[in-house]
Amino acid sequence: MPTGYPAPRLTNGYPGGPDPQVYRRARLAAVTAASPAARRLLVTGSGGQVGAQILRLDPAALGLPRAELDITDPAAVGAVIAPGDVVINCAAYTAVDAAESDPGAAFAVNATGPAVLAAACARVGARLIHLSTDYVFPGTARAPYETGDPTGPRSVYGRTKLAGERAVLERAAQVHVVRTAWVYTGVGSDFVATMRRLERERDTLTVVNDQLGSPTYARDLAAGLLELAAHPGAPRVLHATNAGHATWFDLARAVFAEIGADPERIRPVDSSAYPRPARRPAYSVLSGRAWAEAGLTPLRDWRAALHAALSDER
Repeated sequence: MPTGYPAPRLTNGYPGGPDPQVYRRARLAAVTAASPAARRLLVTGSGGQVGAQILRLDPAALGLPRAELDITDPAAVGAVIAPGDVVINCAAYTAVDAAESDPGAAFAVNATGPAVLAAACARVGARLIHLSTDYVFPGTARAPYETGDPTGPRSVYGRTKLAGERAVLERAAQVHVVRTAWVYTGVGSDFVATMRRLERERDTLTVVNDQLGSPTYARDLAAGLLELAAHPGAPRVLHATNAGHATWFDLARAVFAEIGADPERIRPVDSSAYPRPARRPAYSVLSGRAWAEAGLTPLRDWRAALHAALSDER
């Protein structure tokens, strides 16, 4: 499930001075010095799509982007997690194609980092909510994947995310793995934002029509994760996506329709028209059965979510 894990900004945009390392040390010192009662919800990888939306919905949450917390550093992680904390890990290496040529970097963030977080949570009795992806499945199903279905990732990215799942489930008693898919906000460089940009730049587009998944609005997912944070008795493995399914072609046409452009300007093609280093799952639809049975609010239909993302709601 590609979510953001941006590189540190080596600029003078940090509060308190031009040196990001100085700010990072001061920030972590302040977190460590705070009373446990003041530290209830921590969001790692808060600079990405989902993490940023969690902070938008819950400003009281403590956001820890990569520039402030290296989740692969046991000492740094141990210093910020206290008893009673709920940690939502949104940090991920999401460059799916780049992972094929740099598996070590992907494994560090997607597997080693979650293992460090889980171990730290286990030591002090904190809860961990770990975000994962549809890429842990082979993509050959014909019905929505249930949480207990056999995994079988076909890419380095998927294998590192599966390793991360296993690491947190083995190390932490209070843990939830939440798989999601096709996450977007409609801004930046995600698929929805890219379609909006290309609508302005090109007369016609071709978009793949042989991959099926559930487009998921990051704000809806963030709201679901916040609800899960208040339900410690929920299952250890869950799926959370907007309801329904679409191909990338369907999603692109829906974006055009929402912004008043002609969807007929988009033509369908097979994935073979866009060869990529990493294999994409042909079928990525995740069942929300376990989520609903846990009493958690199902995410709305993907079309309604897309409308919200592209409307004044944002």
